[in-house]
Amino acid sequence: MSWVYNGIQFTDDMIPEGAVGFVYEMTAIIKGKTYGYIGKKNFYSNTKKNLSKKNLPTDKRKKKYVRVSKASYHNYYSSNEVLKQAHKDGIRISRRILKICFSKTELTYQEVKHQFQYAVLESDQWLNANILGRFYKQK
Repeated sequence: MSWVYNGIQFTDDMIPEGAVGFVYEMTAIIKGKTYGYIGKKNFYSNTKKNLSKKNLPTDKRKKKYVRVSKASYHNYYSSNEVLKQAHKDGIRISRRILKICFSKTELTYQEVKHQFQYAVLESDQWLNANILGRFYKQK
């Protein structure tokens, strides 16, 4: 199942210029009960790639790697272990983009805002265990 935004399938060419990431909601029916999860995801991830011997800098102080940016959200099925396992087991998971954000600060703020709006810690329907590592479901 691909990502859905405003009722249509989301593709790479729909990423607005300057967008950093998005806040999402994933839902799945596991053993007859509907579960949800709200989180955030960056559009791109930076990975370090070592330079080849041919391209190594002569100045030792310079970095020995180059950053490669790639889209990392296509095959993402949450950081939640229950949803990861559900995906491995072949359970259909709907993935919906709630908000596209243009800075890391806005991304974190919007994630927390949506988690409080949906009251994810107050219901067993939501798989979120905490918000920002400060507010917990059990406490």
